[in-house]
Amino acid sequence: MPDPLASKPTLTTTEPEQAVAQVREAYDVLCKEVANVIVGQDDVVEELLMSVFCRGHALIVGVPGLAKTLLVSTLARTLSLGFSRIQFTPDLMPSDITGTEVIEEDKTTGSRELRFVKGPVFANVILADEINRTPPKTQAALLEAMQERQVTAGGVRHTLPDPFFVLATQNPIEQEGTYPLPEAQLDRFMFMITIDYPREDEELEIIRRTTSAEESQVKPVLGGPDVLRVQELVRQTPVADHVARYALRLVRATRVREHSTENPKPAIVVEYLSWGAGPRASQFLILGAKAHAILNGRFHVTPEDIQAIAKPVLRHRVITNFNAEADNITPDDVIDQLLKTVPVDGESGEEKKQLDAVMR
Repeated sequence: MPDPLASKPTLTTTEPEQAVAQVREAYDVLCKEVANVIVGQDDVVEELLMSVFCRGHALIVGVPGLAKTLLVSTLARTLSLGFSRIQFTPDLMPSDITGTEVIEEDKTTGSRELRFVKGPVFANVILADEINRTPPKTQAALLEAMQERQVTAGGVRHTLPDPFFVLATQNPIEQEGTYPLPEAQLDRFMFMITIDYPREDEELEIIRRTTSAEESQVKPVLGGPDVLRVQELVRQTPVADHVARYALRLVRATRVREHSTENPKPAIVVEYLSWGAGPRASQFLILGAKAHAILNGRFHVTPEDIQAIAKPVLRHRVITNFNAEADNITPDDVIDQLLKTVPVDGESGEEKKQLDAVMR
């Protein structure tokens, strides 16, 4: 496994505006490298990178054969990070992920002691393949590592490497013999990223590449220090109050059980949602919007950045009801309607004054 902190830094400036320009330039090169292996899926690559740069985790949903595993491993190579793939099965135990203690004997003295053998979770990028195939006990072991970024064995804490990301996959069509993640555990994932079928021309290019003798190669673009620097840059990116309030209005509009006479819920929310998004959604909307702005070469956040990442942040945090299933309404449909109906400039005169001052 490569040491992510041993690579030569690409981001060489401490000035935020210059660093943003370097990140944008590196992002263009990185997308070209990924495109040497992956055909299309530009939006998916961008969302995965935003999750990485926000120090978050992502859940990737798509039918078999859409190169989810190849995409994650290719991204790890372009970022010069250690990669580990865990295939989740019904018989997988927590120790198979985190590691276990073994008895080691010193042949010269005859003494025995316990030694911790690290599991595959001790890597920078973890691909949790078909996470809903394993029982809740094993799922919880991985989710604990995601939240605490450490593993405890025999009362001893073992810190996971930094940077550390979990990119889990789910198959949306085959649900027999699975253990779906509860909503509280789904909420730990920053993004739910959906991968759709490729276009006809893209699928033709896939066939050409995968049935020939030529093997595509990728070069590392960013190293571990660069990823950590971009994470700091994301946190430093300023957000105007009116943009933060817009993100908050979007999230609170999904909470059908939270009654408000000043801000009535949109009709589609009342009719098709049973539960709305929690406070993590507001946090991740802002963080994701910061990363989206940086990848587009800006050191400030606009309402358009919030709108661009609203679906991957909210789609697994809003719960539709029976009416939605009967009318074939998906969470994405609800989010689309919210983006049309929730005002950007707010309801109060004070917020409108702030927006006018910014846009003047």
